Amino acid sequence: MSAPRRRNAQNKIKRGPVLCDITSVVRSPCCTILESISDGVFTIDPDKRITSFNRAAECITGFKKEEAVGQYCFDVFRANICVGRCALDETVSSGKPIVNLPALIISKQGDPKPIRLSTAILTNESGTIVGAVETFRDVSELEELRRWAHSRFVPKDIVGRHPRIVEILSFLPDVAESESAVLIEGPTGSGKELIARAIHQLSPRKKGPFIAVNCGALPDSLLESELFGYVRGAFTGATRSKPGRFQMADRGTLFLDEISMTSLKFQADLLRVLEDGEIPPLGGTRTVKIDVRIVAASNKDLGKLMREGRFRQDLYYRLNVVKISLPALRERKPDIPLLADHFIRRFNLSKERNIQGVSPAALAFLMSHPFPGNVRELENIIEYAFIACKGSTIDIHHLPKDLVEERKDATLHPSERERTEAETIRALLERNAGDRHEAARALGMSRTTLWRRMKKYGISEPMDET
Repeated sequence: MSAPRRRNAQNKIKRGPVLCDITSVVRSPCCTILESISDGVFTIDPDKRITSFNRAAECITGFKKEEAVGQYCFDVFRANICVGRCALDETVSSGKPIVNLPALIISKQGDPKPIRLSTAILTNESGTIVGAVETFRDVSELEELRRWAHSRFVPKDIVGRHPRIVEILSFLPDVAESESAVLIEGPTGSGKELIARAIHQLSPRKKGPFIAVNCGALPDSLLESELFGYVRGAFTGATRSKPGRFQMADRGTLFLDEISMTSLKFQADLLRVLEDGEIPPLGGTRTVKIDVRIVAASNKDLGKLMREGRFRQDLYYRLNVVKISLPALRERKPDIPLLADHFIRRFNLSKERNIQGVSPAALAFLMSHPFPGNVRELENIIEYAFIACKGSTIDIHHLPKDLVEERKDATLHPSERERTEAETIRALLERNAGDRHEAARALGMSRTTLWRRMKKYGISEPMDET
């Protein structure tokens, strides 16, 4: 903020004889209450410098009290409304409190967090304004639960720092903005539908429906009626007309999962629909116009199937305008701790639990597991652990018993054990933004031991801790 703007903001708070020192209020028994609540609270003086900062404010913003007190509020509480519409300025100018205002802050770690804030003025015994107070609540989990409940996924739901995942996320908005067909390839359980839903939610069609069809789960006859619909009397039992998934997805997105499982005959019918923009309901004499964007997915290499004559070349090129290839989880092992944390947060919300994380032993086990079922398998493992775990930490004995028993007889070779440990250390350093203290705590070892292991495995020193 420029010096003139800062002076103007400061001048909005009238000065007067301070009979009730703010810091003395915070040192009173009220301090105990402020430190025990889950809402962040900070107070400012007439110069807009922070005079108190409770524990919840530390957790939400990432700044310690010692770092915040004495600083300008806009340098610590970095909200998107600080410049255009400062809530504290409005409250001081009008004398009226603001309640439950939505905003977005950037934490010390650089993470955006949606919040709801409220403000009020602070006065002394003579009624002179001596500062202001702001309370705020992190609603990230509420927003995540709302998206999860309504299956409205956005890029932040796609968790991972693997270079391929980062590349996909950076490209996703451009893909979504276009009307081009998209082909998503990746092994089963790697998150293809999540990518498809994110494309839909970022696209101009986001207000339209997102309809998903598993093409591999139905034979041709049922698949055709499911996609194209049918009219009354089209076949025995068709007592009424039924719109197909194409019609249901009109002005929206149709996700065709496992497109590689369809027959050549069905592929020919699908190609005709894509080229004409019309569907022929079974038993009908008229076609129906549709406006649908197609996102297809396959757990097999469609290009290879095409070359082998098992997938139509013309349909392949029709679908393969934009290709997104998802890596298997075994290829992005450093993302396992991040994904585990993500699923723990989700299940904490949906199951009303308060599990804090996984133990070092359980994490090491997960890091050494090959995950043939990919991300979906990890999600299922964490969900099972929520059933078995009655405490606050998921340990190895809370993991599925058949999974653990399967690995008991398979003693790891020393080199494999060291490789797994090195991958675990790298993953936790990355998850904690290079904070060796937090990484060591998650690993259940001292910082000195962690440092020795880092030197042993040639892991470069992370960024300096702040």
